[in-house]
Amino acid sequence: MIRKNVLLLLLLSLLVACGEGLPAVQDAEDPPTLTPLPTTTPAPTMTPVADMAEGIGRAYFRAWEGMDYDGMYSLLSPQSQALVARASFVELYEETMRTATVQAIHSQPVAAFQEGNRAEMEVMVTWETMLVGTISRQYDVELVHNGGRWGIVWDESMILPELEGGQRLYMDYRIPARANIYDREGKALAYQGTAVTLVTIPGEVADEEGMLAALSPLLGKEPAEIREQYATALPTWRVPLGDVSAESLQANAEALQPYLGSGLETEQRLTRLYPENGVAPHVVGYVGPIPAETVDEYRQQGYRGDEKVGRAGVEGWGEPYLRGTRGGILTIIGSNGEYISTVQETEPKQARSIYLTLDFEFQQEVEQALAEAILTSPSGQAGSVVVLDVNTGAVKAMASYPTYNPAIFDATRPNADVELNAVLADSGTPLLNRAAQGAYPSGSLFKLVTFSAGLNSGLYTANTTYTSVGSWNRLGENFIKYDWRSGGHGTVTMQRALTVSCNTCFYDMGYNLNQADTAILPETARQFGLGAPTGIEGINEAAGTIPDPDWKLNQIGEGWVPGDAVNMAIGQGYVQVTPLQMTGIIAAIANGGTLYQPKLIDRIGAGGGAPEEAWPVTENGRIPLNAEQIAVIRQALWEVATEGYGTASHRFTGLPVPVAGKTGTAETPGQPHSWFAGYAPAAEYTLADGTVVAEPEIAIVTMMENAGEGSTYAAPLFRRIVELYYDITPVTPFHWQ
Repeated sequence: MIRKNVLLLLLLSLLVACGEGLPAVQDAEDPPTLTPLPTTTPAPTMTPVADMAEGIGRAYFRAWEGMDYDGMYSLLSPQSQALVARASFVELYEETMRTATVQAIHSQPVAAFQEGNRAEMEVMVTWETMLVGTISRQYDVELVHNGGRWGIVWDESMILPELEGGQRLYMDYRIPARANIYDREGKALAYQGTAVTLVTIPGEVADEEGMLAALSPLLGKEPAEIREQYATALPTWRVPLGDVSAESLQANAEALQPYLGSGLETEQRLTRLYPENGVAPHVVGYVGPIPAETVDEYRQQGYRGDEKVGRAGVEGWGEPYLRGTRGGILTIIGSNGEYISTVQETEPKQARSIYLTLDFEFQQEVEQALAEAILTSPSGQAGSVVVLDVNTGAVKAMASYPTYNPAIFDATRPNADVELNAVLADSGTPLLNRAAQGAYPSGSLFKLVTFSAGLNSGLYTANTTYTSVGSWNRLGENFIKYDWRSGGHGTVTMQRALTVSCNTCFYDMGYNLNQADTAILPETARQFGLGAPTGIEGINEAAGTIPDPDWKLNQIGEGWVPGDAVNMAIGQGYVQVTPLQMTGIIAAIANGGTLYQPKLIDRIGAGGGAPEEAWPVTENGRIPLNAEQIAVIRQALWEVATEGYGTASHRFTGLPVPVAGKTGTAETPGQPHSWFAGYAPAAEYTLADGTVVAEPEIAIVTMMENAGEGSTYAAPLFRRIVELYYDITPVTPFHWQ
């Protein structure tokens, strides 16, 4: 070897030099600096490799650090390039780096030697991998000068020394079980479990009527529905009828026993399970295959590429917790796949479960109430409900309708493609979380913002009066606007105008505020948290829209006019809000002014060496009102629900829990959207166990798309949610039923 020859020549030079000019002794771990010494003995010419060969070697490893395999190939010697094609070279490196889950390469030249047209380098190379940690090897690199340039002499050992001779790497993944998602009390909302597919073989069924009767309650289908699934099947076909959990199968084992082996069989598999066909599916989300366009990105994180991952909701947001930490065994295998040796291995770390702020039973009841209200109403087709703890922002319930079963994304289920395609093609967009992602005109709920802007402008007090005659014409005779109440409300204070939801009062306020300063109304809305995401973690949300002169010019291409502020004053025009945003505003009014970031995550469970982690309560700021102003608004909302002139007082007659709130009827094509936003209790309330609740606990927003007036539909749904939360029975039937 060149290095051995150079060392021998160096030793001879030292003996001849009689000890003069010797280099200082260095630590054995530091690479020696070779200083040419005088000698009378003929020796090979030593050319500093840094000027030639070493520069090529360094460039090669810099290219590797940048994963520039084409660049590396261009630095190979012509002889090496003749032995391996560029495409094969690049593919081999890409496959090896992917197999080893390499995230970064670091190289450090240790020593270099050159003699004539041949040279050597010693380079320490370190792989930073996702699964098996750090792998370091010393590489002995040969270079040759040929065809007017230096080039790397390459074989497979230049990837990893152990790969010499064409051997390959293999990674045995150690994947921890996916962790569960629970409600705040530890009841599973999503968990890893055994799904059982019930299969029938039509020709072997002995007692069809009995079998269908036993299957019907278990599968949630009518006997005729089940029969239809295998009606056209041949007698020997195995026809999947549906999935049940292992627990459900066990609970119904006695009823099914006579038919097992007589035309009914079971098949088991490990999968992601969602109880009751999915509770809070828009919050929990679902898992599915890694999208093809992101496979490489996931592999960089240590995924094999064929796993199911969180794709939406908490399943997606919580993926770093729910997946755990993968481990692996990186081995060398021979050309026939035989085991040669182990390069490195690591143990997996347990995944961490996520606990939500939801209550399983209450969430389920809210979903059922929302579905009942929509399905029985004359024109409603969709809607949402949000319930927040006013003192922390914790989400007590969040429901959206239409809904879906998260299990439809399990491709191994019977008829999975049919169910999934039906949901994806549904014009009702059941995958949309309307509570957080639905953006709508707020209607009269926005009057809370307008009223606040008026109080802070110096133009109004709560007792400022306005005479409502049923119409308003300050934009000109071609743009007359009308009140919802024919003939108007007479002379009322602005506080009473909020209670009776007088449109003309707020048209006039919006007009006057805009004349004083076009920024007052939009800036106040933003101080209430509108026009921006709330920051809730775990789910996606819409920001909504709060227009202003700049927004309109940029987005619409038109200038701002007084009519824009007039429309905004009653939550119409370009205003778009989410039910979640409005619930946060109502919660702030109820708690004295603090605007909390809505909170879905209660805590992260212990696991992988990490302790249980409580999720913090976060304040987004305060609404722009002082205590006296908040008290005025609370009184106005109290009168909405309790006084004869309140827009919804007739909907709360006989409700034992005192409530306060605001109706909203938002104009939109077709029937208007129906809103109600309020809180409870609005006065002292004694619970069944004797506990006296003196301050508000929950804020609720109910919203039904295209259903009609807020007092007619959303307010009765609000009442139902209050009854469910405080366990008041029997619940009040919806008046339209």
